[in-house]
Amino acid sequence: MLLAAESSRPLPDMAMALQSRRLAEVAESILLLHVTGEDKPGITASLTRILGRQQVEILDINQTVIHKTLLLGMLVRIPPEVESTAVLKDLLFTAHHASLQLRITPVDDDQYDAWVQRQGKPRYILTLLARRLAAEHLAAVSSVIADQEMNIDIITRLSGRPPREDDGRPRRACVEFSIRGQPRDEDALRAALMATTQQHPVDIAWQRDNIYRRIRRLVAFDMDSTLIQHEVIDELARDAGVYDKVAAITESAMRGELDFNQSLIQRVALLKGLRAATLERIANRLTLSEGAERLICALKSFGYKTAIISGGFAFFGNVLRDRLGIDYVRTNDLEVEQGVLTGRVKGEIINAARKAQLLQEIAAQENISLQQTIAVGDGANDLPMLAAAGLGIAFHAKPLVAQSARHKISTLGLDSILYLIGVRDRDLTA
Repeated sequence: MLLAAESSRPLPDMAMALQSRRLAEVAESILLLHVTGEDKPGITASLTRILGRQQVEILDINQTVIHKTLLLGMLVRIPPEVESTAVLKDLLFTAHHASLQLRITPVDDDQYDAWVQRQGKPRYILTLLARRLAAEHLAAVSSVIADQEMNIDIITRLSGRPPREDDGRPRRACVEFSIRGQPRDEDALRAALMATTQQHPVDIAWQRDNIYRRIRRLVAFDMDSTLIQHEVIDELARDAGVYDKVAAITESAMRGELDFNQSLIQRVALLKGLRAATLERIANRLTLSEGAERLICALKSFGYKTAIISGGFAFFGNVLRDRLGIDYVRTNDLEVEQGVLTGRVKGEIINAARKAQLLQEIAAQENISLQQTIAVGDGANDLPMLAAAGLGIAFHAKPLVAQSARHKISTLGLDSILYLIGVRDRDLTA
């Protein structure tokens, strides 16, 4: 039933009589009130004031505004001693004078009980990321959800309002879906979402909506090609004049002919004799990945701890620590004697397994659960760390790594990780 008013003039007597008959038909104890129209201050206050005078119980409420258009829904229970028709007439007149549309729908006992029982169903958060969101992206995602017979409860925009014209700055777009229900086949769902990211320029994160998602406390980053846009050993090799030899060893390792330890030992050996002063010169020309400073600044303001856990080198990790305010740096260390590199690595080599162990050690030191950690990396040697973390993210990774990780970001910068923990752009500008 739709009870609508389009002007501020009183309703004619005939219309009032008709509305009264309709109100009598919906005078049930539980009602769904649906209000739409141009948003203006005081609408919610005026409607709830009417309900409050009669001690009406609010069972559920949701309100949003899209480009000055109000969408307000309330599920209410009217006490049996209250004259429902009088309450609804007051609501109708208030909506009429505010040029709003009011739809009133009775909810019977079976419908209400079914609604209550659904609250025990699992809940998930799907985060859709892109440079620009198109209708076809939303259609693809919502179709996957519908195929799994799950319901979308809420869709929220986390990114800021896009400018009408391109201002030359990198664009970010993100919407978050709150989804209720149990997937018929979660493996098939994940495969369908992965296929969507291959067909469209989007990233999709699928997370269980539990308490851990909202209380992450530690974010650990790989360094090379993750926090920075470079592979430092390649930069060192160029300055040492051995880039081709180092690249050949890297390729051999990628083919599985060498493990990480062997590969690192052989590549570092080729750097023997390189002056240590070269490290500072290279550090000065390193470029951070898009969004790195914005992300870490935000994490620090929220009280997160941050770490670099990398097979890269300590000199560069410490430079990033000082520049960004990183809390922990766990990296390999190049041995230096008399101002030149010896071609050896000092101490225990940090490989894939050690990265995962270091994440656990730092979490234990901070007295937090691994479920409260986030790990970000791009290479195969990051996979154990990504798997150990509560939220593991493959960042601009090679296809094999991206497919193996539970979550990936390939379209946006590091700061898009904020969306995956529910942060809105406006939260950073308030």
